[in-house]
Amino acid sequence: MRAKDLPAPVWDAVDAADVVIHAGDWVSVDLLDALEARARRLVGVFGNNDGAALRARLPEVARVELEGVRFAVVHETGAATGRERRCAREYPDVDVLVFGHSHIPWDTTADTGLRLLNPGSPTDRRRQPTFTWMTAEVADGSLRDVRLHHLEP
Repeated sequence: MRAKDLPAPVWDAVDAADVVIHAGDWVSVDLLDALEARARRLVGVFGNNDGAALRARLPEVARVELEGVRFAVVHETGAATGRERRCAREYPDVDVLVFGHSHIPWDTTADTGLRLLNPGSPTDRRRQPTFTWMTAEVADGSLRDVRLHHLEP
């Protein structure tokens, strides 16, 4: 509820994307409706700040395969300590795990090859110096050009 709308550069990224992934904490059904209307394809999950109306429309975990890359999306992954090992154990059948909750950007790879990505937040930076979101390309079975974008507060 901190932001009344997504920042213009984020909407530009939504318009340019083939797929938009949202890792929860929508807070407002209006945002889900707006992204569903504007995104070519939307993959999303509910977060801990999402009420019954959002939980009725969104799963806790979403899975999708894009250009041969297997994604899972979840809001909460637990503590940062041991995250790679824990998530590799919980999601052995995916290549990329996109998660939210902390609002802290994250990009690591587990020993198993699982890539873990948290885009941060373009509307609620918490203790981070900037608002953030990520873009990436997927082609020929690989994830490429993962970029963390920053907006000043």
